[in-house]
Amino acid sequence: MNKLKERWGIDTNFQLIIILLVFAITGSSATKLAAPVCEFFGIYRETSPWYIFWSLRILLIFPIYQILLVLFGWLFGQFQFFWTFEKKMLTRLGFGRYLNQD
Repeated sequence: MNKLKERWGIDTNFQLIIILLVFAITGSSATKLAAPVCEFFGIYRETSPWYIFWSLRILLIFPIYQILLVLFGWLFGQFQFFWTFEKKMLTRLGFGRYLNQD
């Protein structure tokens, strides 16, 4: 736990627990929210080919996750950590040029 706290630059175990909780809530929420979006586009698991359904669902989960991560981070009082985390992740994925680098 100390290595993780040092790597993320956090001080307390409570802060670490909050951050891990935010990751868990965000992942679960993103997968739940992708279902109605797929239905909106008329993509259903029962009627669509599996490769179209899962490809679209995974592509939808990614941006939903990014937005929810910052939102839940803010709600739990860890906005700065998650905003920095988000910028670093998007930069590594090649979206850094679209971010306002501080």
